[in-house]
Amino acid sequence: MTGTGGHPFAAAVKPLVDAMGAEMVAPHEARGDDVVLSWEGEEVVAVRLPHLADSLDHLLADLERRHGSLPALGRKDKQTVVRILEERGAFSVRHGVETVASALGVSRFTVYNYLNRENALNSEKSARESD
Repeated sequence: MTGTGGHPFAAAVKPLVDAMGAEMVAPHEARGDDVVLSWEGEEVVAVRLPHLADSLDHLLADLERRHGSLPALGRKDKQTVVRILEERGAFSVRHGVETVASALGVSRFTVYNYLNRENALNSEKSARESD
């Protein structure tokens, strides 16, 4: 990132920007779809959001940093990863299931089974709570 002059606000939002897979640019370099952030009336930094497909790759890389090699995970941990990805909208991206299956070292069928299992558990939990 250039042009922020090491502003403390830019430093404060950097972990969030990195977690989203976004990029920080100087406000004068902002494009129409960038989000310009201001502090006390001063434009400090512009955030360039990633494309959806890039976001999925970033999410998978982040999960791998947190959990270790995704293909080496056990079944329960892979199910947890799929649940996290579903919560973050990973399967709304075109070829999301295929991308996740490849990253986990499982078949698309297995990913769908994990998703169906999670949905069934959520339905049972909702039914118990409504009783």
